[in-house]
Amino acid sequence: MTEEINLEKLNKSIEARQMELRDIPEIIELQKICFPGMETWKPEHLESHIKLFPRGQMVIEYEGTIIGSCSSLIINFDEYDDRHTWDGITENGYITNHNDNGHNLYGIEVMVHPDFRGMKVGQRLYEARREIAYELNLKSIIIGGRIPNYHKYQDELTPREYVNDVIKHKIKDPVLTFQYMNGFTLMRINPNYLKDDLKSSKYATLMEWNNPDYVPKSNIHFKTSDPVRICTVNYMMRKIDSFEEFANQIEYFVDVAYDAESDFVVFPELLTTQLMSFDEKRNPAESIRQLTKYTDQYIEMFNQFAMRYNINIIGGSHFVEEDDEIYNISFLFRRDGSIEKQYKIHVTPNERRWWGISPGHKIEVFDTDCGKIAIQICYDSEFPEMARIATEKGAKIIFTPFSTEDRQSYLRVKYCSMARAIENQIYTVTSGTCGNLPQTENMDIQYSGSGIYSPSDFGFARDGIVGETGENVEMVVIGDVDLEVLRRGRENGTVRQLRDRRHDLYQVNYKR
Repeated sequence: MTEEINLEKLNKSIEARQMELRDIPEIIELQKICFPGMETWKPEHLESHIKLFPRGQMVIEYEGTIIGSCSSLIINFDEYDDRHTWDGITENGYITNHNDNGHNLYGIEVMVHPDFRGMKVGQRLYEARREIAYELNLKSIIIGGRIPNYHKYQDELTPREYVNDVIKHKIKDPVLTFQYMNGFTLMRINPNYLKDDLKSSKYATLMEWNNPDYVPKSNIHFKTSDPVRICTVNYMMRKIDSFEEFANQIEYFVDVAYDAESDFVVFPELLTTQLMSFDEKRNPAESIRQLTKYTDQYIEMFNQFAMRYNINIIGGSHFVEEDDEIYNISFLFRRDGSIEKQYKIHVTPNERRWWGISPGHKIEVFDTDCGKIAIQICYDSEFPEMARIATEKGAKIIFTPFSTEDRQSYLRVKYCSMARAIENQIYTVTSGTCGNLPQTENMDIQYSGSGIYSPSDFGFARDGIVGETGENVEMVVIGDVDLEVLRRGRENGTVRQLRDRRHDLYQVNYKR
């Protein structure tokens, strides 16, 4: 007599599910196997995908192991150049251009572990994408497909000839053949699509699958504006007698920004050195260490103002002691009560000489309810690589708190901030200190004007200046910047600095 078959021992489990944060290390390892020699995702790329469009990120799990995955975003494809690149359509892999109100699902990657090909893993991923299109009533699925066998034929066939032969089944291409058999039709062939896809000679086939169940939305309203209102403070340094007097001055400006319904209010670098005006006379190094003792009060004050006035605050900068080192740190106080910080990366000779300031080592980009932003303190604005790295990490606005003692120094910050806005097609904001603290060594005199700057192109402010304060007067400037106009400018502007960079000649490598 034979024993009853134990089906539990023979059962296998394979499922398609949404990607989760815990999957990220496994997905990156899978990518190394599937695309040897090509650049892999960074964890922050996949974190951004999951945060911005979790429904569009899928994995195939077999017996607890991820054997396939795909990533997607939603766009209005009509707003993009047909000759776009992978970097352009994905915002350098972060999909910060994902548009919940878009018409098209754009697939940016599919991968299947080579040991599991033949198990219809790719078919499952494509079907998962179709389900997303049905569920969200999207007009079509568009993909920029690789042609990884083209390198074998590039000496004898043009990309168009190769694609035609694949479609006619004269040549088999593992990607294009699969896509064609799954109902995708050829739209065009894009050159220089993926810079490290040497097997495809950097070409990609732009393919589309049309959703037969799509119902046109006759009442759809296109989102043409995504405004962010910014108030930046040109702050007058003057003698005060207590922390309470300092807090009253700060609250006044926060209240002004609140009354104007601002999303951000920005204060200048070294704001808290005003507290040294009522401190007993010390040498500069001793005074700075004494100033660090106000850190908790400073953070609590700004955190309370951010929540009370429902506004995001760039709290200037403050000297903080950590592990017996002094750092110049700018804090972001979100209106939901959360706090972030950015260390000053480039320390000036003056800061080293008078105060012994240590440099930070990481360029941060922060999520806010008004998109991704970065903070780059004073001297940091004079290093173009800083803004480029922040932009590549998704920042749309860079805030620059600064403190300068003469006109030449002020103009360096202003002109560099304007240049960073043009180079990176972003908005930049400066906030400086004017006035004087006669009894405070190395902070005795200040020179500044504060401003909000844009790219210089049609659709943006005249002269690239959204608004500026006067020089050496205490006042604010309030202006609106539009992230949708920024996005359109990057796609269709007179010049497209981000898209037209020569990656074949140069690149900026961030080592952290």
